[in-house]
Amino acid sequence: MGVTTEQVILVTGATDGLGRAVATKLAERGATVLLHGRDETRLADSLERIRAETQNEKLRTYRADFSSLDEVGGMAERIVGDQDRIDVLVNNAGIGTALPGDGERMESRDGHELRFAVNYLAHFLLTRRLVSLIVSSAPARIVNVSSAGQAPIDFDDVMLERAYDGVQAYCQSKLAQIMLTFDLAEELRDESVTVNCLHPATYMPTKIVLHARGNAISSLEEGVEATLRLAADDELDGVTGRYFNGQNEGRAHPQAYDPDARRRLRELSERLAGATGR
Repeated sequence: MGVTTEQVILVTGATDGLGRAVATKLAERGATVLLHGRDETRLADSLERIRAETQNEKLRTYRADFSSLDEVGGMAERIVGDQDRIDVLVNNAGIGTALPGDGERMESRDGHELRFAVNYLAHFLLTRRLVSLIVSSAPARIVNVSSAGQAPIDFDDVMLERAYDGVQAYCQSKLAQIMLTFDLAEELRDESVTVNCLHPATYMPTKIVLHARGNAISSLEEGVEATLRLAADDELDGVTGRYFNGQNEGRAHPQAYDPDARRRLRELSERLAGATGR
């Protein structure tokens, strides 16, 4: 596939960390890069920094707080109105185990457990609202930035109201992303749209990692290269429905391969987000 100057690529969570670094690399290669962020000031700052660093004038910004499904839906509507194609969607935005909240249970504006809402449900809605545009742009790719930290979803207490733990909340939201990946890959298999997910690298020096543990293990560059590979490497043309640990294909938590669990998650997500896609 490769990155071309004709491509339009959306990166969520593009105002710092992995997202901004990936967006910068894609801009360097000449693509039109759509930058998503929650804060208008930080979004404008990221736009100027990436533009100055890459000399790419084909950058656009879209603001939405992913704790609000209304804002996510509004952002998707603006993108569909502005863009005639989406060649690659990189679902990267997310919050960690401890930031924000420092271990306290928090809720989204819609009343859902915050990590499930931001890391998973917002991307579920965004992807469903953009899927027709992505299919019409095929060959196209969807890349979900997940984690090796995965925990099974308790469908009797998805919002963790009985016993909250920030690590459990984060890890189940990341497994939900993988389950979404596998579901979409099956749905879009005959549409020339590939859907893959990855654990980019272990404890990169990002804001959420440094807040939670104080130090990093992997470099940011490792995560950037692994993510760019799924977004643009020609060797992965046609490869879909896979979970990668860095640049190697891996095995996700067993629940991700359970069709009944994926069905229950899909039905719950459609009910909460009101999104049915095409």
